[in-house]
Amino acid sequence: MQSPFDLSLATPSLRGADSIAALPRVEHGRTIPDIASSASGRQYSLEKIIQVDGRQGIATNGTHYFVSSSTALFMYDLEGNLLHRNDNPFDALPLPANHFGDIGYFEGQLYTGVEWFDAGRGQDIQIALYDAETLDYSRSVAWNADSGQVECSAIAIDVDNDLVWMSDWVNSNYVYKYDLHNGEYVGKLHLRATPEWTQGLAFYKGDLFITADDGDADRKEPDNLWFVPKETLLNNATYIGLEKAFDVPPFLDHGEIEGLDFNTATNQMIVHANRGMRIVLGMPQGYYPGYTKEIHELHVFNIIDGNDASSTADGTYESE
Repeated sequence: MQSPFDLSLATPSLRGADSIAALPRVEHGRTIPDIASSASGRQYSLEKIIQVDGRQGIATNGTHYFVSSSTALFMYDLEGNLLHRNDNPFDALPLPANHFGDIGYFEGQLYTGVEWFDAGRGQDIQIALYDAETLDYSRSVAWNADSGQVECSAIAIDVDNDLVWMSDWVNSNYVYKYDLHNGEYVGKLHLRATPEWTQGLAFYKGDLFITADDGDADRKEPDNLWFVPKETLLNNATYIGLEKAFDVPPFLDHGEIEGLDFNTATNQMIVHANRGMRIVLGMPQGYYPGYTKEIHELHVFNIIDGNDASSTADGTYESE
């Protein structure tokens, strides 16, 4: 039986910031130290911030960054130089679409969750694959409407369990899993406690990481990174842990967190975020004071694994 992810029948495609210094967190006139612990035991030190064109997702193959806007795909080198773009990625899709979420990379293909998004809800959700070299459409698989998923904010590849995972921004109680080889819906994982407004998914050393737009930028609250240990991924339900708050600083301003991915070749976490635009129910509502456009940035963090992290004299890990 032909796998829906098998590209053998697809039409061949035509080929065609400076480092940010670590700063203390200041609130109400006093310095508050960053929390040194994380659910996974890892620590993160900001290496650099790269401004990009897209506002949604990030994936990497180790040598390039792939960025999604709501309606386009971009390829960058690791220094942030734009190499290629596709401004019409939905033209060949079998169902109408107007929105990408966060994206993933696997074996030469970009995996994307696409949908028709309007007023905070998605319709006609598809797993669409694009050639990572040309950014041209390859093929797609429809989602299972009976799963309960009503939006796709992110997609990630779980190579250890041969699964494709999808998140739902509207209802973040669950993440949904599909068989990587035949495209069949497998089930869903109940997240407890539930993250609000899930935006990104990515795997690192088998563990699942989730970005959530759960901070209110109007109130200058940070968004957060959540952690699901690999040992619980095949359960019916799991408890999630707080991995990191995206504080200001080192982020340059409060805004909207988006996708994430991990570069295992460089041992780095890349987090996509936007600032400058007020967003309500996923829709733009004008600029914050001091901005005339929305700014999209990749935040590249060096990862210090728990066993490798250097500790301070009092036994706590150094934070950025």
